Amino acid sequence: MSNPQQLSTKNSTLVPTVIIAGLFFIFGFVTWINGALIPFMKTINELTDAQSYLVASASYISFVVMALPASYILNKIGYRKGMSLGLMVMAVGALVFIPAAEARTYWVFLSGIFIQGMGMTLLQTAANPYITILGPIESGAKRIAIMGIANKTAGALGSLIFGAILLSGIDGVKEKLLGAGVEEKAVLLDTMADSVFMPYLVMAVVLFLLGILIRKAPLPHVEANEEVETKDSKITKTSIFQFPHLWLGVLTLFVYVGAEVIAGDTIIAYGISLGFTGEEAKFFTTYTLMSMVATYALGVFLIPKYLKQKTALILSALLGIVFSICILFTTGFTSVLFVAALGIANALVWPAIWPLTLKGLGKFTKTASALLIMAISGGAIIPPLYGRMVDSNKHELITEGMQQVDALAAAATSSYWILIPCYAMILFFAIWGHKFKSWTSK
Repeated sequence: MSNPQQLSTKNSTLVPTVIIAGLFFIFGFVTWINGALIPFMKTINELTDAQSYLVASASYISFVVMALPASYILNKIGYRKGMSLGLMVMAVGALVFIPAAEARTYWVFLSGIFIQGMGMTLLQTAANPYITILGPIESGAKRIAIMGIANKTAGALGSLIFGAILLSGIDGVKEKLLGAGVEEKAVLLDTMADSVFMPYLVMAVVLFLLGILIRKAPLPHVEANEEVETKDSKITKTSIFQFPHLWLGVLTLFVYVGAEVIAGDTIIAYGISLGFTGEEAKFFTTYTLMSMVATYALGVFLIPKYLKQKTALILSALLGIVFSICILFTTGFTSVLFVAALGIANALVWPAIWPLTLKGLGKFTKTASALLIMAISGGAIIPPLYGRMVDSNKHELITEGMQQVDALAAAATSSYWILIPCYAMILFFAIWGHKFKSWTSK
């Protein structure tokens, strides 16, 4: 499937691997600050839980809008220029946060997040298939796991940095808002909103400079094998619709990204709903991401020598189901730790789905990659469903006479059941779905 044969030695893949890992670091940093942004936006814009999770929607829905255009752009201008363009688009999205903070207008914030998502779509559409086919397909999960270490380490740093900037003093502000008049409330919220100005200005400058530098990066041309693998040499594949395992892979990635975003982006708000302060809860996303990093490192060591990609996916799905059930039947910090433990279940899912889905697609690999990138939109749809369930369950419990604080905690916990069918779908793909190479069986 790959052509490392075009590269003179193993060492010739080192530089492009490091460059792509750097890109994964960048969009990991930008993506995972959403965990801090959600409670921050909820406070400064006075939102419901469902409305606050539109932060995740604005970021991930861009992958639906931009995936196929990104594939077209990359075919026209190539990987290097496409990655450069993606970084600069992300810089523009960061700059939008400045007028959004001045106006304290939620849709302007969401516009900035959406624009950043468009840039990330360009980067993801280029980087994921590139690193998958840079070496043998059997070790694709290992290379993507290395990318995951860069991505989630950056996410942990981003969550800590932006959690400290955005959530510092949030509990004191909430207390003051309870007894504040209209004018005093506006001043408090405007002051809090202004805290995004400097970090997003710095982010924009860094992204723009990296966009210039990447144009000179030594990235060799790597393409998938044009031949489509089939058991019957007489069968000719003429369309991506002839590959059922591809569409099952897309659906699996859709539900997986939704589950991953819930694990990373809801945990801070979940901790706050359980009574933890913002100062304490700001570390919770880092717990999730560092558990992913540790599991990625394990995957780099085990795959493919000791652990097949399919086996890693089966174990991940089973752990996801077990941990989701544990969230439902525990309370307090124990429950928070089980949300963080989902990072262990999630870490090797993305690395395993890509090579299992792209294997044997030949000339259809680029289109298939764009479809997989579109599946990232699961992060736009499933987390808001969780938020709506929290709002609905909370309202029902309050109607039954429960105190508002207790109702929020109970609703936030019980709504995590949405993860169980997601991991069940991942388990199905791992055991059977990736084997479906034809719509008809002989």
